[in-house]
Amino acid sequence: MSYLNALYAPSGSLAREYHRLTLQRLYWLIVLAIVLIATVLFNVASGPANLSVTKILTSLVDPLVLSKNESLIIWQIRLPYALMSVIVGACLGLAGAELQTVLNNPLASPSTLGIMYAATLGASLAIVFNLVPFGIAENYAVPVFAFVGAISAVLAIQYVSKQFGAGLDTVILFGIAMVFALQALISLIQFVADSNSLQQIVFWTMGSLARATWEKVAIVTAIFGLCLPFSIRHMWKMTALRGGEDYAKSFGISVERMRLGVLFRISILSAAAVAFCGVIGFVGLVGPHIARLAFGEDHRFYLPGAALAGGFILAGASVLSKSIVPGILIPDGIVTALIGIPLFLGLLIKQKRKGA
Repeated sequence: MSYLNALYAPSGSLAREYHRLTLQRLYWLIVLAIVLIATVLFNVASGPANLSVTKILTSLVDPLVLSKNESLIIWQIRLPYALMSVIVGACLGLAGAELQTVLNNPLASPSTLGIMYAATLGASLAIVFNLVPFGIAENYAVPVFAFVGAISAVLAIQYVSKQFGAGLDTVILFGIAMVFALQALISLIQFVADSNSLQQIVFWTMGSLARATWEKVAIVTAIFGLCLPFSIRHMWKMTALRGGEDYAKSFGISVERMRLGVLFRISILSAAAVAFCGVIGFVGLVGPHIARLAFGEDHRFYLPGAALAGGFILAGASVLSKSIVPGILIPDGIVTALIGIPLFLGLLIKQKRKGA
């Protein structure tokens, strides 16, 4: 039964249809969560050590079944790597979903507003000029400057939005202009960098989870946990916004104010995601589309679905990064681009056929 038929159905039929759709969306949310957990287990098991999923599950209950080397591999290398892929993917998926809603643009992603390019600029400055401020640990200098770069980008967007209005055209056009400006600055830094710094910048822009640690996982998880309640709080407002700005305003929603808050929130999520891993593309673009196909525009299911889909995409990419060339760990950003392009094209074709 379509929404149009349900609209003219008796109230009892409408309630049953709503209940059925809610259960169907909840079912797919649970399925996606189970698939994500299975992918994480397979991610931990994959690699040259030939550890089985059964042995990994057993070790979670009884760590003594593992040898010293196996325990080191699982707990200090593979498990942080696998969990980092999930939480970074969840950050990008949630950020992309909210961005596509507030900008009313299905092609919007964290890179659309130049947030990832600003993070790259900050990281490039730290690498080339060997910046280590305030006595922080040297291995955290690049992530800190990447985070500062991303936050600076959104502060600039916030300023322009307040000065000229937070309309869609203002935000998108300024984001596009900032992307080109940041790309030019990054190219300039690469031009003056020595060979060693240039190699580090190029590797950082490829995006890699290889340097994941428990501490970094905890930091990104904490940031995601702080942003998630605000996303949940605005679920109904975001759903109303999908009906159009006038429709949302008829409910007393301040669209411009909500858009500014969402932009700030996605900047924090995006900055946390790329600060430790570099540029990871397509996750924030494809994840929301997968969630939209499964859950529609009901943001009670769409937002958590986008986060789970983002986590699944990056977790799957991390498995492939270890499997494409045996013995070589390919940067995850390359893998997400390779699988993201055909996947995104497939989603576009499917939606086009539905609309035909």
